Amino acid sequence: MADYLDQRIVRWRTGTSEGQVAVVVALVALSAVILAASLVSYSTFPAPTFVVPLLLGTMLLRYRPLLTLVLLIAVCVAVTVTAEYVRAVDAGLPGFTPGRVSTLVTMAVVAILVLFESSRHRSGLPGPLGEAMLVDLRDRLQAQGVVPPLPDGWTSQSAMVSSGGTKFAGDFLVANLSDDETRLEMVMVDVCGKGVAAGTQSLQFAGALGGLIGALPPLGLFAAGNDFLLRQSWDEGFATAVHVLIDLRTGDYSIINAGHPPALRWDVATGEWIIDGARGTALGITKRPDFHQTTGRLDVGDALMFYTDGVVESRTQDFTSGIEWLRTTAADIVSKGFDQASRKIIKQVTAGDDDRAVLILNRTVVAVETAVGTPDDASSPRQSV
Repeated sequence: MADYLDQRIVRWRTGTSEGQVAVVVALVALSAVILAASLVSYSTFPAPTFVVPLLLGTMLLRYRPLLTLVLLIAVCVAVTVTAEYVRAVDAGLPGFTPGRVSTLVTMAVVAILVLFESSRHRSGLPGPLGEAMLVDLRDRLQAQGVVPPLPDGWTSQSAMVSSGGTKFAGDFLVANLSDDETRLEMVMVDVCGKGVAAGTQSLQFAGALGGLIGALPPLGLFAAGNDFLLRQSWDEGFATAVHVLIDLRTGDYSIINAGHPPALRWDVATGEWIIDGARGTALGITKRPDFHQTTGRLDVGDALMFYTDGVVESRTQDFTSGIEWLRTTAADIVSKGFDQASRKIIKQVTAGDDDRAVLILNRTVVAVETAVGTPDDASSPRQSV
């Protein structure tokens, strides 16, 4: 029985006709039980009790199976009210009372609203199934943005808060670690716009970039992303992005910026965040965007920080002032350690109507290569695995 029920649930989750039929049968059986109980004691199980299977049908059924259920429940309500009417007349009481008329009108209105809401599901699936499909898509795409476990000597952390607290944001990250774990590539993107439109566009763009990262060189990746956005018919069809490619053996890195807020590099020697000079045109604006690449090296204790404009820009703070605020705030935080630094920075950002994201990549130690038959030389800070 458990296996049978489990199979029915799986089939319902996939939206198959067999799963829908199983749900209809179960709800019809529930309606039949309510009908029998109502005929025995109407005061205990009045006609509005049929709202229970009706609402369950709204959550579990597609439109046509739901229509069938609504018609069957309408028959059950009619039988129940008629039986109560006959009992009232036989007892010498008024048959049609305002309460019974109100019950019929209320049930009719509920049925119409239920069918109307179900007909508006553009996915063709009941609400919970449609939402589950969308969330599953989001989770699969966002899995591309999870920085994989890094080799010894490197740590990464990120924090993201969407505007309004929704689960879908216009900011996203895609990352790729080479098979030999020597090269890490990441792209942080901020899709223009807010709300549902930005969330769906970011999902689509994340899927495109996630399928190309690691397969194309950095400039080729941005060129492909730019072409992708130009082909879309979005009202606000552009996005800012920043790309970093880092050699985890040496700490050498390159940054390409496409209209994104400048990256910051933590210099442990001076104890300050230095603004990176990479600049470029946002993606999706022109067929020939202009990108300028910067290069550098992270030594032990150094770090790179990437963020979106929601962190540094608000109605009460302009872009330049916001970057200076971030440099000061982040310096105070990381001077005490990098543990949970990105989350601590996000918490100090003034809440606004834009998504906010922070990513920090930190080099913690230099691993020492040991050659066979050769003693370790731990004195060189440039040695790597």
